[in-house]
Amino acid sequence: MSGDLLDNKGRGDGGWEWPAIHPEGRKYGVAVAGFALLTAFMAWETIAWPLAFLTLGVLAFFRDPERIVPQDESAIVSPADGVVSMIRVVDPPLDMQGADADGTPGLPAAPVTRISIFMSVFDVHINRAPITGMLTRLVYVPGKFVNADLDKASEENERQHILVRRADGVTVGFTQIAGLVARRIVPFVKQGDTVAVGQRVGLIRFGSRVDIYLPAGTEPQVIMGQKTIAGETVLATLGQTKLLEGIAQ
Repeated sequence: MSGDLLDNKGRGDGGWEWPAIHPEGRKYGVAVAGFALLTAFMAWETIAWPLAFLTLGVLAFFRDPERIVPQDESAIVSPADGVVSMIRVVDPPLDMQGADADGTPGLPAAPVTRISIFMSVFDVHINRAPITGMLTRLVYVPGKFVNADLDKASEENERQHILVRRADGVTVGFTQIAGLVARRIVPFVKQGDTVAVGQRVGLIRFGSRVDIYLPAGTEPQVIMGQKTIAGETVLATLGQTKLLEGIAQ
């Protein structure tokens, strides 16, 4: 199904399929499975069974399902699976502001809307590009590992800032933030790469958060508490500012 074009008129084939396991996770799954087999061979069943379930948990954590990516140039799609835990108007991180040494502009030094998506250990942890464009900035910042659901995690935790700039100059920034359990941010791309909307750009191991900064004049199309799917959920449409309301039921 990968690469197939589908639409809302019935074109394409759809159906459930087993998700692939990302190569980053296969080594961990093999290691835990090896320990499970060893303890089973030694008849240590009280250890073997928990290790067997842990193997399944590790493989599930690194699952990498296919996604149907909207092909709408005005759409900004979610970079992460998870729950919208915060929507704030804030100043972008300093590492995202201003121009680079070569003159490539970053985000403006003015308040923008930030959407925070909290990723539990049960979510898919592959992060995807929110728009098509060039990676003009990729900045890794070492830090703490406080609860990623806290607002201060944006400034205190280990994180990686990414700017994606479209051909027309529109720039969207997002930040991968490590959490209490997450201990490593793994990039799949580098500065200067051109990415397509929905393309896999990295992962964060074992529970974390992703912040995305919307361009000026654009408001979220998601609501607090809403579940998002990386590469599929449209977070915002460029230039739209309509208020949305929802009721939990």
